[in-house]
Amino acid sequence: MDHLKEEERSWNMRRIKSKNTKPEIIFRKLIHRVGYRYRLHDKKLPGKPDLVLKKFKTAIFIHGCFWHQHEKCLKAATPKSNIDYWGKKLVKNLERDADNIRRLKYGGWHVFIVWECELKNPERIFKRFESFIDAAKDGRSV
Repeated sequence: MDHLKEEERSWNMRRIKSKNTKPEIIFRKLIHRVGYRYRLHDKKLPGKPDLVLKKFKTAIFIHGCFWHQHEKCLKAATPKSNIDYWGKKLVKNLERDADNIRRLKYGGWHVFIVWECELKNPERIFKRFESFIDAAKDGRSV
């Protein structure tokens, strides 16, 4: 059962942003510092990726663990109240993500996903990103 009143919950939900989130800004600073240049939220691409590196034909999504249901992540727990609503909402998010990724890959784009919880260790995610970009540069499947 929700411990917040309806007005309080509504106020909280309105404050959740979809652009320029804290995890997004952390990752943007991380890659910009070493020289990667990108475009933000390209509306022409499926799913409006958070970052687009046209030079490497790479779309980057910075996913919140809850909203995109990161497997085996504690932040991805389904709420205990209004189960029917949240179940449908989160499944729809997953289906939309899969469709956007499929469409991007079909269009020849490389897709890199950063999970919110991964940004606790920026060095590790940056190494994974560098390996991903190296493979994309070489035209290897990533």
